[in-house]
Amino acid sequence: MADATDPVFTPINEELIHQGFVIRTTNMTIKAPDGSVVNRDVARHPGAVAIVAVHDNHIIMVRQYRAPVNQYILEIPAGRLDVAGEDLATAARRELVEEIGFDCEAPELLGSFWNSAGFCDELTHVYLAQNLIATDRASDGVEEEFMEILRYPVATAALMTTNGTITDAKSLLGLLWALPKLTSP
Repeated sequence: MADATDPVFTPINEELIHQGFVIRTTNMTIKAPDGSVVNRDVARHPGAVAIVAVHDNHIIMVRQYRAPVNQYILEIPAGRLDVAGEDLATAARRELVEEIGFDCEAPELLGSFWNSAGFCDELTHVYLAQNLIATDRASDGVEEEFMEILRYPVATAALMTTNGTITDAKSLLGLLWALPKLTSP
């Protein structure tokens, strides 16, 4: 969050380096407060939604292959904002259907975070989805076709946030934001 007393950095130019399927990379030229000019590589991402899905006092998670780390990762359902004009809550509901075969009427926004602001502008919006409604799953992509859908009691998921079982940032933040709402009397 910018503050009026922050030193001013001024973007001068941004040159496209690569346009990919998910991201585009650019070289950004910036004028620093001391007058120097610097270049920074930037990954531009459309943003994402992530959903803490709760059904019968269980957290529904997915275990799916992630090519950048060449591993299967345990995560909450999530996906890109890749449908033009789609609002965030609708995107969250779409991802629930695609990944775990559930929908919900009114997902609750828990918060938003920058994934890695040192090089990427991806902003992820995390929702809590309760009162889930079973539906047909609509997988989108080969990773989703081979993902495993898992269910953990809320207390087990809470423990998994501190014992190293969950290493995915969006899942850790989502669960930490959702747990007080799920465990309060």
